[in-house]
Amino acid sequence: MGKISSLIRAAGSKKRFNSAVLLAAGSGTRFGDERAKQFVEIAGESILLRSVRAFQESEEVHEIIVVTREPDVPGCRNLLAKAGMTKVTRVIAGGDTRQSSAKKGFDAINPEADFVAIHDAARCLVTPEMIEAVFEAAYVAGAAAAGTMNSDTIKRTNSANLVTETLERENTWLVQTPQIFMADMYRAASYMAEKEKASATDDCALCERLGFPVRLVDCGPLNIKITYRRDVQLAEAILAVRDREAGK
Repeated sequence: MGKISSLIRAAGSKKRFNSAVLLAAGSGTRFGDERAKQFVEIAGESILLRSVRAFQESEEVHEIIVVTREPDVPGCRNLLAKAGMTKVTRVIAGGDTRQSSAKKGFDAINPEADFVAIHDAARCLVTPEMIEAVFEAAYVAGAAAAGTMNSDTIKRTNSANLVTETLERENTWLVQTPQIFMADMYRAASYMAEKEKASATDDCALCERLGFPVRLVDCGPLNIKITYRRDVQLAEAILAVRDREAGK
């Protein structure tokens, strides 16, 4: 833990350069649309552009790498260039899994980056304020992730959907993205996972398996992931409420 603390102090002793990797390489089969999901519009703006814009507007982010399916690279590049997303430095093809796509994106960032944010582009309701809150937590802990505290009872089941365990609700979270790490920490975690052929459901788990602490930041339940078509209507309702609250 002492080495982690010294790395955090070193990262905070100079002006930081932070990178963001946005993952938009999923097949979107659950969404049920002929278009790649990242091109589907929510309230007049594509899912991908909404996510990229939040990172573009964050003062903590200095470059953005977009990872997408190989056939969609030209379309994503053109969409983001026309929208003036000047922090996007590269649009690259992803891998066969989310984990491999995240590593490809990380390998494409500026090698001098201090921190890296990994974000699922399908969480297009993320805001610059959420991003910056998670960065601030990562500056202190070395790694941090957006999430929301769980308010429901959680049960574990077997393959027949029969309950085998009821988990304590206290101190349980639903984890979201962005997930933000010291670049050296994520480099070690992703390298070791690849070397040991280990898989994880999210980027935090890659770091957790090496013993790195990860702090969670409560960003509320509205940072939803667009997975099914019905999620578009929910996202548009959330955006409408935000507009009313902002007096638009």
